[in-house]
Parts: sequence; structure tokens; C-alpha cells
Amino acid sequence: MPLPQRVTRVAVGVLLGVVACRANPPGPAPSPSIAQLPSRDVEPIASPTVADTAPPARVVAPPVTTHDDLARAVVSVFGDTTALLADTVIDADADSIAAMDLGSYETHARVAHYVQLFTTSGRDRFAARLSRGSRYEPMIRAKLRASGMPEDLTYLALIESGYDPHAYSRAAAVGMWQFMSSTARGVGLRVDWWLDERRDPVRSTEAAIRFLGLLQKQFGSLYLAAAAYNGGPGRVARGLTRFASEMEGSAGEDRFFALAEHDYLRAETKNYVPQLIAAALVARLPARYGLSIDSTPSLSYDSVHVPAGTSLAVVAAASGASTATMRDLNPAILRGMTPPDAAMWVHVPSGSADLAASELVTLSSDARRGYRTVRVANATTTPTRLAEREGVTLKQLRWYNPSLKTTRKGRVVAGQSVRVPVREVLAFARELPDPSIERYGGESARVLSRSGYHVVRRGETLGGIAKRYRLSVARLQSLNGLRGSRVLIGQTLRVSSAKSTTKAPVKKSRAAKPPQTKKTAARR
Repeated sequence: MPLPQRVTRVAVGVLLGVVACRANPPGPAPSPSIAQLPSRDVEPIASPTVADTAPPARVVAPPVTTHDDLARAVVSVFGDTTALLADTVIDADADSIAAMDLGSYETHARVAHYVQLFTTSGRDRFAARLSRGSRYEPMIRAKLRASGMPEDLTYLALIESGYDPHAYSRAAAVGMWQFMSSTARGVGLRVDWWLDERRDPVRSTEAAIRFLGLLQKQFGSLYLAAAAYNGGPGRVARGLTRFASEMEGSAGEDRFFALAEHDYLRAETKNYVPQLIAAALVARLPARYGLSIDSTPSLSYDSVHVPAGTSLAVVAAASGASTATMRDLNPAILRGMTPPDAAMWVHVPSGSADLAASELVTLSSDARRGYRTVRVANATTTPTRLAEREGVTLKQLRWYNPSLKTTRKGRVVAGQSVRVPVREVLAFARELPDPSIERYGGESARVLSRSGYHVVRRGETLGGIAKRYRLSVARLQSLNGLRGSRVLIGQTLRVSSAKSTTKAPVKKSRAAKPPQTKKTAARR
């Protein structure tokens, strides 16, 4: 049946958590068309699926945060791109954000092009992604509705990744909403060697909605907000300033299309909104376009709070879950156990939380832990020999000791404690790239600097950057269309008025220490 009809039959609004509007910067750009996703930017990593017989149950509800508190925190981190939002509260009943305007742009040339693409050569791939999304749509729609955002924004996840929690782009963006690591950290998602919450459908959805809400308030247009999600809010803001006179008379959602007429936004960003509109048009009424969408069971789970370093294998045994189910329900846990530095909620199959909790409480800390510790007595062994002695591979040893210290001769430094994973935990570990990888850093940043751009690093200020390049703050603001003095970690600034032959990356990343949050389980 059509997606809207299917969704109305699910109690999607019951205790899924009230989503406050908290910022999340844009993830990397998607590929030019959904039909090309698998062969271009996104390289999905397969993940197992939950048993189709899983009954409805509790889900983790995020902590409730007021928009005013959030806006103040966002301004302190992100600066002038969201400064206008500090005293703004989203009205969930406001007509201006009740629904996306699709009808007015249905006949637009680029929208019609993507409707044609999604229903002809790309129809099978599009339908498969909608089917995969049916697992997450009830959760996404409920959170969009709670935040006062149009439910059609669920299709941003379709455009970004095809609803794949493990999508991994060439730019090292991860998850359904395709966040860079520094971007995710800047809004409170934990991304490190042990945990990558970009892969968590619920946590990443909350982050995307918060940022989209702030962008909508900043630009007064959902389509400009979507463009900023893809191309960066700074670039969109500068474009609106640069072409202000040419865009006189344009209002509301027309402002995006007016801006897109100029040779300023990248082609990918110009096509991003038409793709979103086309995806929503087709997904709202798939039968109209001859598409048959298979539904999958909605995401559901219970949660149990466990100590730091707890093995997923132990939790699986306590809850009666299979390895595949536990891996699927906990995509953010990378090494088969909870981080060794923090207790956290672990997801278990619906209806099994009480059983799991009662079983786990009877176990000793050593029995729950996913590793044992050995102490290196002297610097006479190499990491390879140490791994062989402990019965694991060198790769596996390094998974659990990312900061293993060695001497110049390659010997393990004496006196340090080394974690050795237990055999059972390795079955739950994921062989993934380093979550800290960023595409635009290191040598790329130096090349940009030489070609007239500067990538903002942690601790830098607008004044300091201006001084470095012998510019006044006013001149640097003018070059970048900035209204305030705040800059963002990972943001690319023009530091020379001369045109450069090297294009600056359009993705802007924000980083800050992730806040400590406490999740509670609530029955859906």
C-alpha cells in the first residue's frame, strides 16, 4: 500500500521521544542520482537484519532539551550561521512548516527529470531503497512530527544513503544521514574507535532533524535548508547575499530555485532539492507510478544498561538473541563490546530487557567484560609476537589497543597494560575504517591554504586567521559573507580575493566535545 497509508496504521507518535531542535551540520554530498548510489559515492557495508517476527516493544527515547537551551549551546559552538536562532522557538503547528510544497514544483524541469529517472531506469533501485526505508520511516516520521518538521524530509535519508545505516562514502561520511566524523562530534554524537553513533538510526536521525530545523529557521525555506544540508550553510548564505538584488521578488521556497539559476551552487547542490521533491512525489503515491513497495518490520527493541567494556556476546546470551540480531540492533558498537570508558544502553530484542537484566546482574565483572588485560613486563617482544602468544591476530590486537605504544625498534613498550579480546567478542566486532578519517585534512588543507583558502582548525578564531593572512577581520568577513566573528572547525574560508583554480570543499564540519547524555527506555 502507499507509504502514507501504511504509516498511519502504526502508532508512530507514542513515546518515541520529543525531539528538540539541536544543530547538526551537513553530511557530505550525495551522488547525482539515486540510481547511481551503489557505484559512486556510497559504498554500503552489509549488515544483518532483525528477525521478521520481532514484536513491537520499547525504544530508547532521547533526553528532552528545550529549544532555547539548545540554541544558546549551538551559538556558542557554531557561531553566526545559527546566531539568528537563539531566541526562536519552533512551533510544531505552524502552517509554514506543516508540509513541503511539492505541487508547485512538480513540473519543474529538474524535478520532472528525476521523477522520470526514479520510475524508469532507476525504478528497481528506488523501490528497493523505499522498502529498506519502511523499517525506519515510522521512527523518522514520528521524530519529524514531534519537531514540527515536514515528514517528507524522511526522503533526505533516501537521497543521502538509501536508508543504509552503514553507508560509507568516498569522503568518509557514514550512516543514513551521511555525517563526517567532526560534524557528528560537534553535535554530541560519539564517534571514536569504540562507538560510531552516525550508524545508529535513531541518534543520527535526531541529529539530522535538529540541524534541518535550525537551517529552516535561518533561511526561512525548507528547500534552502536542504541545499545548505548538502552544500553548507555558509555557501548558501553567501549566495543569498551575493545575488540579493537579482533575487528580489522571490520568496519562500522560490528562493532556492532563484539562487540555483545562478552559476554559484555546485551542480550537485542544485540537483539535490529537485531529487528530494521527486523522491517525495513518487514515494507518496508509488502505485501512481507503477511501483510496488514491500514493507519490512518497523525498527523496535528494548534496552538494557550495562557497564563499560561489556561484551555483546554476553548480552546476546542473556537476552536469547542471535549474533546477527545483536549486531543489527547495535550498529554503533564497533568492537563487539561497549566502550571501555563508559557504561551505556545496549539494545536487545523486544520483550527481552527484563530477562537480560536479571541474567547480567548475576555475572561477575570479569565474566561480562569483553577482554582480559595483560601487562608487558619488558620491551623484548613485538606486537606480532604478542598477538601470536595471546591467540589473536595483530589486527585484532590493535582493534582493542588503538594506542599501543612501541619503541623505535618496534618493541612493545614495557609497563603498559594491553587488552586481549576474548574469543566470543570477536564475532561481534566490525572490520571498519578508522571513524576519525576525514577527507579534507592534512595535505589537502595545506594545498587549499596555498590556493587562497583556509580550513579552520580547532582553537582558531576569525581574528587569528585574519592576522595570519594579513587581512582585517572586516575584509575576511566580506570575502566569506560572514555577519559575525564565529567560525566552525572544518569550515573553509576564502583568504584571498584572487580567483583560485582549486575548488574549496563545500562540506563544513563542526567539532566539540560530545555531551554526556543519559538514555531511558520507553515503551512505544
